Amino acid sequence: MTAPGLAQRAFVLGFIANFAHALAFHAYVHLPGRLVELGAGELELGIIIATMAVAAIACRPLVGVLLDRRGRRDIARVGSLINVVACAAYLAVDDLGPAIYAIRLAHGVAEAMLFSVLFTIAADVVPPARRTQGIAIFGISGMIPLSLAGWLGDALLRVTGYPALFTATVAAAVLGTVACFALPDSRPSAHEGSAPARGFLQAVLAPPLRPVWTVGMGFSLAAAAYFAFLKTYVADRGVGSVGSFFAAYTAAAIALRIGFGRLPDRFGARPTLVPAIACTAVAVALLAEARSDAAVVWAGIFGGIGHGYAFPIMSALTVARAAPSERGMALSTFTALFDLGLVLGGPLFGVVLELFDYRAMFWCASALAGLSVVVFVLWDREPSRAMLRDQPAPRLPG
Repeated sequence: MTAPGLAQRAFVLGFIANFAHALAFHAYVHLPGRLVELGAGELELGIIIATMAVAAIACRPLVGVLLDRRGRRDIARVGSLINVVACAAYLAVDDLGPAIYAIRLAHGVAEAMLFSVLFTIAADVVPPARRTQGIAIFGISGMIPLSLAGWLGDALLRVTGYPALFTATVAAAVLGTVACFALPDSRPSAHEGSAPARGFLQAVLAPPLRPVWTVGMGFSLAAAAYFAFLKTYVADRGVGSVGSFFAAYTAAAIALRIGFGRLPDRFGARPTLVPAIACTAVAVALLAEARSDAAVVWAGIFGGIGHGYAFPIMSALTVARAAPSERGMALSTFTALFDLGLVLGGPLFGVVLELFDYRAMFWCASALAGLSVVVFVLWDREPSRAMLRDQPAPRLPG
């Protein structure tokens, strides 16, 4: 029997849905500029940005449980509809009152549901021997919008303004919703789960997963520094642009995944994960010292190399170390790390920025990423390469 490939219906539809919703989400990398227009200071800016992540983290346990007990499809549909409503609501914001916080909370719920369910679907259907490569290819659906959203925002803001940008996000979210409503359910059948799912905390605090959470947290904190503050950084320093940084970031990540996407599956997680996180640390260090447009582009390249390997490797480790019946809970926790990075990193780096400057802030982020690598290497003892191949992928009806 021929082994299943990557181009399965659920994988393709999930790719389209993730592309469209990611385009809508990533366009809000420009939101700090709008908040500054409305009078937000650096600390308030960090808090508002982090509000979305707070909501995403708070609902992650419920999302993970529902993914494993009720299936994937309904979560994708409901999350899509919430995202459309949240994107449309930004059009009505004209001050820093309660409305912006309510919208950010709703947007966080949508992000938690969609990010968790779509990557869980990808992990469900890729062949185990190509798990890291499959997740890496699927992740391109989120990397391309990262670049497009930066350039789209730059262009729309030069020609029109924030209402046009927010309208474009609504259109993208609607496209993602259409794809989500066509998705099949990919939850593993009962006989494929080695044991009934445990409670959420028991599942996600299992010893094999803890080192992954640690290094993932370091990675997400470093990423939070540029996702939350790149917009104001380039305006303050007068070098580079959001579009050029994320274009370089995306191009490097995609080139790595397409050209060398199978290396982690062949050589193991540890030999490729450690240098990937190190590249992320280098990226934020380069931003700390950037004095030219080219330096910002090089920071984007190193950031893209780091993201290109780190995210799919950590995703594959999460899938390999979690029981199939607990995959939704494990992956919802893994994706929550990136929200937690914003929750902690937004205010933390906002305070560092107010007390010192962008240079100190980015060096702080670089140090946290480097420390997480050291902790991971000293703590992790799992046979990572073998574990990436030890669980069967479910077969979908039809």
